[in-house]
Amino acid sequence: MSSTDVVLVVLWVGITAYAILGGADFGAGLWDLLAGNAETGRRPRHLIDRAITPVWEANHTWLIFDLVVLWTAFSPAFAAVMTTLFIPLCFAALGIVLRGAGFAFRHVSERLEAQRAFGAAFALASVLTPFFMGTVVGAVASGRVTPSTGPDQAWSSWTGPLSLLVGVMFVVTCAYVSAVFLVHEARRAGDAGLEQYFRVRALVAGGAGGVVAVAGVIVLHADARYVYDGLVGKALPLAIVSAVCGIAAFVLLLVREVRFARGVAVLAVASVVWAWGVAQNPYLLPKTLTVDQAASSNDTMTALLVIFVAALLIIVPSLALLFVLSQRSALED
Repeated sequence: MSSTDVVLVVLWVGITAYAILGGADFGAGLWDLLAGNAETGRRPRHLIDRAITPVWEANHTWLIFDLVVLWTAFSPAFAAVMTTLFIPLCFAALGIVLRGAGFAFRHVSERLEAQRAFGAAFALASVLTPFFMGTVVGAVASGRVTPSTGPDQAWSSWTGPLSLLVGVMFVVTCAYVSAVFLVHEARRAGDAGLEQYFRVRALVAGGAGGVVAVAGVIVLHADARYVYDGLVGKALPLAIVSAVCGIAAFVLLLVREVRFARGVAVLAVASVVWAWGVAQNPYLLPKTLTVDQAASSNDTMTALLVIFVAALLIIVPSLALLFVLSQRSALED
């Protein structure tokens, strides 16, 4: 395995981590939006705040990591994506900022009107941000981003059927992962009512995700044939693992076996991310830019891997400690 392959694996690990951890945070915002008025939504929102307050900023570490690796290791692909898809990327970046500001200021605002306004900003941005991120992935997979595309395709590149469907899929997946995590949080808090509340929502989101996934395969066949052929070919085992894990997580939630449902649901999402990568390989931009064509020099790749190892020694223990303390409720007032 070359240094380029190792860096590509590192990049995909970061994408997977952000899809799961960042996705759970975004999904929590959706459930905050749908929780109801101030009275009926008080208990669900309190659990959401308790679950994500210690970790929501830390999860964006993976997004920054992914952007730096893509920019440094595969700069032609980075340039093509940023140049062509700057509109959905700007919307996603704006959503991240509004979401963070809304979540932070909601807790320190004294007037009810301000709390509602900041809460709405947090919740709406939590839905729109993953949607626009999904349109970016759909645009890349459908081959609408190439080294020669640019601002003249600023709208058409990400408004195709696959882009819009993947955007919806991102929102539904985030809602599903978040609901499964919140079921676990409710049980840890000893609140049977909220456990049932989020269990029902996890089942609904899981069912919706299955429907969107089936529709996605159909649209993928029509709009991204190369990736479709890879998905039903070399990436088929990963797709099967994802489907089996998705069904297993659904069954575990039905029988209230919460302990294992979270891990199985995470594996289902991770398998989808890696199935996409394997199906698209050896291309970063399908049929126009391969991994080797986009790769930086061996010296750059080696330096990047050295920095990655150093970062792991610093960041991973810190994140692990943060999550352990959070799960033990040691960070709560």
